[in-house]
Amino acid sequence: MIIYCAGPIKGDTKYQKYYKEFIEYLSSIGHTALSELNEEFRTSVPLTAKQIFKRDIKWIESSKLLIAEASGHSLGVGFEISYALYKKDIPVLALINEKASNESSMIVGCDSKKITVKNYSDSDDLKKIVTDFVKKNG
Repeated sequence: MIIYCAGPIKGDTKYQKYYKEFIEYLSSIGHTALSELNEEFRTSVPLTAKQIFKRDIKWIESSKLLIAEASGHSLGVGFEISYALYKKDIPVLALINEKASNESSMIVGCDSKKITVKNYSDSDDLKKIVTDFVKKNG
C-alpha cells in the first residue's frame, strides 16, 4: 500500500528519530512509504520549494493513508494533514510522543472522523500503533 509519511523537516525536529523509524518500519513490512526522508526517494539534486510542494502534493494524492509524526510544530505537516483530510478524504494517523508538550490544538482538537490521534511512548509502541492503523484502514 502507498502511504504518505509526514514529519517536520524544517520545523521542530526533536522527534524526527521516530519519524524515520516508522518510515523504515513501513518499508520493511512491504509498504511504499513516501517521504523525503526515505532513502529510496531522496533526490541527488536539491529541489526548489515549488518542486517540493508539487512532489508532496502528488505523493499525497497517490496515497491511501497519511501517517504523521506530529509531536512538534510544523506548518508543513499541518498543511499536509489538512490536505489529506479535507481535499483527498483519506485517513490520517497523527502520532504524538507522550513527552511532547507543544502538540498542535488544531490537530489534537480536530473532529474529522478520518483522523486518529495517538500518543506513543517508544519505538515498540509506535510500531504497534502504526500496524493497527494500517490494518484497520488498509
